[in-house]
Amino acid sequence: MNKHLLLIMLGTALVNPASYATPVVAEPGSAVTQQKSAGKLVDNPFAHASKLAYQYPAFDQIKNTHYAPAFSEGMRQHGLEIVAIANNPAAPTFENTVIAMERAGQMLNRVSTVFFSLTAANTNPTLESLSRDLAPKLAAHQDQIFLNARLFQRISKLYEVRQALKLDAESQRLLERYYTDFVRAGAKLGDKDKQKLKSLNAQLASLSTKFNQNVLKETNASAIVVDSKAELQGLSEEEIASAAEAAKARGLKDKFVIPLMNTTGQPFEASLANRALRQRLHEASVNRGSHGGEFDNRQVAIDLARLRADRATLLGYANHAAYGLEDETAKTTTAVNKMLSELAPAAVNNARAEGAELQKIIDAQQGNFKLAAWDWAFYTEQLRKAKYSFDDSQLRPYFELKNVLENGVFFAATKLYGITFKERTDLPVYHPSVKVYEIFDTDGKSMALFIADMYARDTKRGGAWMNAYVEQSSLFGTKPVIANHLNIPQPPAGQPTLLTFDEVRTAFHEFGHALHGLFSNVKYPRFSGTNVPRDFVEYPSQVNEMWATWPEVLKNYAKHYQNTQVIPQSLVDKITAANKFNQGFATTEYLAASLLDQRWHQLTPAQIPKDALAFEAEALKQAGVDFAPVPPRYRSTYFSHIFGGGYSAGYYAYLWSEVLDAESVEWFKENGGLNRKNGDWFRQQLLSKGGSMDPLESFRNFRGREPKIEPLLIRRGLQKQ
Repeated sequence: MNKHLLLIMLGTALVNPASYATPVVAEPGSAVTQQKSAGKLVDNPFAHASKLAYQYPAFDQIKNTHYAPAFSEGMRQHGLEIVAIANNPAAPTFENTVIAMERAGQMLNRVSTVFFSLTAANTNPTLESLSRDLAPKLAAHQDQIFLNARLFQRISKLYEVRQALKLDAESQRLLERYYTDFVRAGAKLGDKDKQKLKSLNAQLASLSTKFNQNVLKETNASAIVVDSKAELQGLSEEEIASAAEAAKARGLKDKFVIPLMNTTGQPFEASLANRALRQRLHEASVNRGSHGGEFDNRQVAIDLARLRADRATLLGYANHAAYGLEDETAKTTTAVNKMLSELAPAAVNNARAEGAELQKIIDAQQGNFKLAAWDWAFYTEQLRKAKYSFDDSQLRPYFELKNVLENGVFFAATKLYGITFKERTDLPVYHPSVKVYEIFDTDGKSMALFIADMYARDTKRGGAWMNAYVEQSSLFGTKPVIANHLNIPQPPAGQPTLLTFDEVRTAFHEFGHALHGLFSNVKYPRFSGTNVPRDFVEYPSQVNEMWATWPEVLKNYAKHYQNTQVIPQSLVDKITAANKFNQGFATTEYLAASLLDQRWHQLTPAQIPKDALAFEAEALKQAGVDFAPVPPRYRSTYFSHIFGGGYSAGYYAYLWSEVLDAESVEWFKENGGLNRKNGDWFRQQLLSKGGSMDPLESFRNFRGREPKIEPLLIRRGLQKQ
C-alpha cells in the first residue's frame, strides 16, 4: 500500500463493512479479487494499469462516469485483499502480511491518484459532487483496514520479533512504519472507541472536502470586476489584456476582471496606482470565507478544529498538534513553539522598520494616510526601485515561461545531475496547456515522465504543488510520472508568458519536489519519492531554488523575449543586492500563518472557540505578530493547507525545512556549486532515499554533521552578520 493510497484512501461507494469479517482466503490480485471487474468495468480505464508508456494515465479515455464505478470496484477488490491477508490461516510472515499489503489496492490507487489530482488541477461540478460523496466513504474504508483487529495482530506479531526476522534495512523500516501507522490510526483502541473514531474520521473527511470546495468557489466568486482601463493604471499592457480576457471569459463586455490568487496578498497590489482599487482587491481577498453566504468557512474551520481535538484526545494525545508532530522530524509542540516564538520578535521588528520606511515615502508624497496592508506591496516596489534602481517590471521581459522551464529549470538539472529532457506530444493531456516531457538518465536510458501544468484557471485550486501519478518502486517495477502545477496567469493568444521573479523561483521550487520523486530509488511504494515527513518534504524543493540565480543558469534562461539579449549583469547585481529586501514582511506573514496553525491545533476540546475571527485576532495578538500592515499569509477561512490539506499543525514545515536548505546551499557553495560531483552526491545520499531511512540521518550523511540554524538566520536577516 503506497503512502498516496494510505493517506488519501478516503475511498468509494464502499464495500459493506460486514464483508471484512467474512473469512476469504486469496492472494492479493488473484481471480477472487478480480472476477467482477471483468464485467461492467471491462472498458473502464482504471480496471487495469495504463498501457501507455510508464503507465501514464490515459486522460483521453477517462470520463467522469468512470470514477464512481472504479472507486466502488477498487474498494471492493482492496477489501477482499485485506480480508485475505487478515484471515490467512498461515502464520504471519513479512511476505504474506507486509508485502501483501504493499501489493494490495492497486485499482483503488489508480483511480484515487487521477481523481484527486484532477479535482485539484482541473475540476468540474461532477467531480466536486462525487468528491463530497466519496469523502466519508473513503474514510470508512480506511478505518476498516486500520481498525481490523486480526490484521493488526499479524503486524504486531511480526513487529515483536522484527530483529529475529533478519530483514534488510528498508524492509525492517517498512514493518516498523506499518506498525506505527496502525497504532496512530487507532488499532489499539477498544471497540467502543473505534466506533467513535470512525464517526470522527467520516466527519473530518466531509468537512475538509467542503472547506476546499468553498475556498475555490469563493475565490472565483470574489474576482474583482473593474469598469474602466483608467482604473488599472500601473499595470502593464499584457496584464491589462489578461484582465480583459478574464472578463470576456465571464461574459462581461467592456470590463476587466482581476482574479484572486491563493494567498492574502494579491500580485496586482504591487502595481495598481488606484489606492481604492487596491483596498477593494485586498479586502476581497482577506474576507474570503468569512462574510456569510454559501461559501462561508468560519464554522467549518471551528468544526474541523473541534473534531481534530476530539480525535487526538480519543487517541491519547494532548491535542491534534501533539498527535501530528509526533510523526514529523520536529517531534513535539515544544520544539515547534520554541522555533516560532524565537523568530517572531525579530521578524516583526524588521517588518515594523520596513513599514516605517514605507510610511516616509507616503508622507513625502503627501499621501495623508497611514500605511495599510493594501499599500505595502505598492510602496515596497517604489522603495525597491529607489534603493536598487529596478522593479519587477524590468525583470519580466527576461523571464519567458518556456525559457525559464527548459533553459533554466531543466538546464540546471542537466548540469547538476546529467539528466536530459525531450518533449512528448504523443501522450494525452487533461488540458490543452499541459506539456509532457520524457526524462533520460545519465546513461541515456529513459527514467521518467514529467508533466508541466503551469497556468491558472477557474477549475484549478490556487498555489503551486507537485504530485505523482505513478511512483517509483522496484517491487512493482514502476518508473515515476511526476507533475508540477503552478498558477501563472495565461496571456491572450499570441502573447508571451512573462513571469515575475517569484514565479520563476516557484518553478525551481516545485521542480525540486519533482526531483525528489524522479530520483527515488526504493523498493516499496510506501517510501517512494516525497513520502517523507511533512517537515522534511519541503527541504529538497527549497534547495533547488538556489539555481534560479546561479550565474551560469540565470544567463542561460534570462533572455529578453523580443531580442534574446541576456539579462544585464547590472540587473543581476541588483537582484542579488535586493535578496534580503522586505524579509521582515516575508518572514512575518509566514510566521503569523504558522503560529495561527499551531494555535488552532494545540486546542483541547474544551478550548474550541465559538467565533473563528475573534480567536484568530487574539491568537495573533498573543503571539506578538498582530501587525496590521502585514496580515498572515493565509487567514483561517481560506487556509487550505491546514483545514483542507495535509499541513494541519504542519505549516511551520517550510521554515523548519529551510534550516536544512540554508545549510545545504552553503555546502554546495563550499564544494564548487553547480557540478555533477555535487549533484550525484545529493542524489545518492538524499534524493534517492525517499522515506526508506530516517530523513535526518540522510541529511547527516549528505552534510557530514547535524544542521545548524545560523545560515537561516543570516539569510532571513534575523541575526547580525
